[in-house]
Amino acid sequence: MASDYLHRLRKLGTRLGLDRDWYLIVMATLIGLVMGVAVVGFMWPITHAEELLEHMGASKTGWMVWLALSLPIAGALITGILLWLLPIRLKGHGVSICMYSVSRENARLPIRLGIRQWLASTATISSGGSAGPEGPIVTIGATVGSAVGRLLRSDPQNTATLLGCGAAAGLASVFNAPMAGIFFVLEVILRDFSLRTFTPIVVAAVMSAATTQMVLGTDQPLFGVGPDIFGPTSEKFTILQTPEFMVLGIVCGIVAVLFGTSLRWVERLFHELSFPKMLKPMLGAMTMVALGITWYLLEPFAKLNTQSESLPSFYGNGYMLIKSLMKPEFYDLAQNDATTMVTGAMLLMLFVLIFMKIVATCLTLGSGGAGGLFAPSLVVGAVTGSFLGVILESLGLISGTNPAQFALVGMAAVVAATTHAPLTGIVLVYEVTRNYSLMLPLMLTAVIATIVARILTRDSIYAADLKSMGVKIGRMSDLTLLRRMSVRNVPMIPPVIVHENESGQRLLELSERFSVNDFVVVDDEDRYLGLVTGSDLNQALVYREAIPLLQVGELERKDLPTVHQNDTLDVVLDKFSANDVQSLAVIVPDTNVVLGLITRARLMREYQRELEKD
Repeated sequence: MASDYLHRLRKLGTRLGLDRDWYLIVMATLIGLVMGVAVVGFMWPITHAEELLEHMGASKTGWMVWLALSLPIAGALITGILLWLLPIRLKGHGVSICMYSVSRENARLPIRLGIRQWLASTATISSGGSAGPEGPIVTIGATVGSAVGRLLRSDPQNTATLLGCGAAAGLASVFNAPMAGIFFVLEVILRDFSLRTFTPIVVAAVMSAATTQMVLGTDQPLFGVGPDIFGPTSEKFTILQTPEFMVLGIVCGIVAVLFGTSLRWVERLFHELSFPKMLKPMLGAMTMVALGITWYLLEPFAKLNTQSESLPSFYGNGYMLIKSLMKPEFYDLAQNDATTMVTGAMLLMLFVLIFMKIVATCLTLGSGGAGGLFAPSLVVGAVTGSFLGVILESLGLISGTNPAQFALVGMAAVVAATTHAPLTGIVLVYEVTRNYSLMLPLMLTAVIATIVARILTRDSIYAADLKSMGVKIGRMSDLTLLRRMSVRNVPMIPPVIVHENESGQRLLELSERFSVNDFVVVDDEDRYLGLVTGSDLNQALVYREAIPLLQVGELERKDLPTVHQNDTLDVVLDKFSANDVQSLAVIVPDTNVVLGLITRARLMREYQRELEKD
């Protein structure tokens, strides 16, 4: 009965024209509305759990503090059980799973993935695990979009677009930053900026953000970091400030690489560890809790702690820490002190906090915990910016800015460097702060950080996951990379020349002598006429006794296209796709003289080599 109704629904959709591409706009609108409400439901328990943890951590009752410090262990145990109860075939973190699905699975994601990410991430983050909610909500949205595409029986390209709509809608609502959601999906997940993909993703992101604002009755981001907490900023960016932000970009790029490398190392460590998989997240949480207790007991700068008398600053998603670092008054104590003691203590705390946040995130996610990398990247960037800002200010090298603004720009730089997506980092921080006066340093620092990160390591924090699964992606989309290469970049096979009036037996002799399958047919002036392909020759061999009676002209194919040395490889690949052959002739345009054969296998091999370089 249900299948009958579904068939009628699809039939009605066809009559209404939903089999054409414009239905993507309609589906993007619906996905945006659904995700706008889903994000509120996903964030509500996490937000309230964080408030409860803060209250417990600040409590004067000793046992409540110790309970709050130890809660990540319980959350990790629940996460491990959930991951065991809801297994999936795909490996990797949420965003990398989405990228793998687009690249290798025709954008198909199991619905179980969304349920698993929702429940497990809530358990991890709500208990104080060092992870963010943005990665999970991106995965949840992508799962919704993929499910819609499968329901409508869309082709892989449209299903990928709908997957991107869900991912962009989720990120747009969490940050109240629709442009950041759009650019993240186009730049990282789909790697496609075509208008056909761009339009529905814009619709989904805008509808989702608007829905969330309507439900909450506010246009502030769900994590509470809005324009009101960033304090005054300089009205203009001058050339005198470029050196300090260039230094910040270099430092953030190095820190981002350290972050990604550490995460991969911890993941390998836990993967090789002989321990029940279900309990590995709890083992990682226990190590993090040990660090938290040490921090809580031995912290020598209580007055400078960003969450004084509360949980360690590297617990949870870290948005409370960002709030503190964005307020210029946080740095007043160091500025007003006549000695360097307080400034030194602050620098020591910030320096240690950078590495503690990286270690805590690696232990949480590297051990198998659920959550995203966006929030930790923002936190690491904010602390790195603060650290460098305090140093420069104490040396009198800051001109027209303050450490709080360095923290803000550092957020964009580390996000850009870890994801290798500078547009995403720039637009995200701009939308969150809505302060255009910092746009120039944001762009400069984010781009420099990305360049430094790419020099030090080719793979972004997500691409490293894909590489471990045998998937290679370039800096740009595959099509763009193919357009950048030409036939000249592919080694050609020397042609084996035959004439139309020669016997079919001649083809067999040449095939045995040169170990080739395809033969180039030319006229008496050596001008290209056609090809005899290996598949056609094999078919003729069914009647082997008739081969000597056949002429080359009878086996020749004149319908196959030719290519020129200046043709880009996307054009050549289109020709291969339209003709089921393994070789095409490369000719000189004016004379039709054959230069050689380009094969499908060699084209793809050179493409893979270029991906390695890119």
